[in-house]
Amino acid sequence: MTRRGISWTLLAVLVLAQICYPLTTGVTRAGLTVATVVLGWLLSVGHALLSRGPRAAAALVAVATGGGFAIEAVGVATGVPFGSYDYSGELGPKLAGVPLIIPLAWTWMAWPAWLAAVRLTGGTGSPALRRVRRIALAALGLAAWDLFLDPQMVAEGYWVWRDGTPALPGLPGIPVSNYLGWLLFAVLLMSALRPLAGPAAERTDQRDHPMIALYLWTYASSILAHAVFLDLPASALWGAAGMSVTAVPLAVTLLRARRAAPDALREGHQPHRPGVDATR
Repeated sequence: MTRRGISWTLLAVLVLAQICYPLTTGVTRAGLTVATVVLGWLLSVGHALLSRGPRAAAALVAVATGGGFAIEAVGVATGVPFGSYDYSGELGPKLAGVPLIIPLAWTWMAWPAWLAAVRLTGGTGSPALRRVRRIALAALGLAAWDLFLDPQMVAEGYWVWRDGTPALPGLPGIPVSNYLGWLLFAVLLMSALRPLAGPAAERTDQRDHPMIALYLWTYASSILAHAVFLDLPASALWGAAGMSVTAVPLAVTLLRARRAAPDALREGHQPHRPGVDATR
């Protein structure tokens, strides 16, 4: 099996597990949640390793898994920066009050969010400006995912907020500070990822199609699941709006590239691909 084939296979298994999620309940659903997060972590870290090498994979694990655990441990102990909350025992073993799968979830979505931002921020502008745009877009792309994730996990009882005010309309019991805390950490994470991962993390190509597919699948499937299967219409709307900042331009860019490819081939040259051909 090729390296790309490994990533596509893991993505297919992950999608199957997520499709099964609404069909289960109780302990089975909790176990499937843990399995899905582990699969997502393996997919993203494995892709970073196979496509960029050990340095990029180690950087991803350090800043997303290690950093994610650190900020969650601080959050559980102090309430900063997310607000005061407690995890139940349904998500497996804990360390410092944090289920060990939680930082794996940060990692799972951090890598596709980063690559989506790289794909969208090639082209004109100074390297410094592109870097700022890339970090901002990647951070928003990751943090907005929590507009789906937190309402879903709170509804399942996997964690609970001690003070859920002030909350977003339609999302009671989850303080706004949670989403702001996610955004703050996402900015720090994305700011550290590129220097540690190396210059290979600033370019995208066909190897990254599984990660781009993962990001767009997460967006579309989350809207459908929350609106239809999980009876969470408010989080479907909030998540759709939040992740659209990255997901919609990404989908448009891919459609344009697909339409441009036949014309470019007929003219005897390759089409420009944002994030690939741009000079840095």
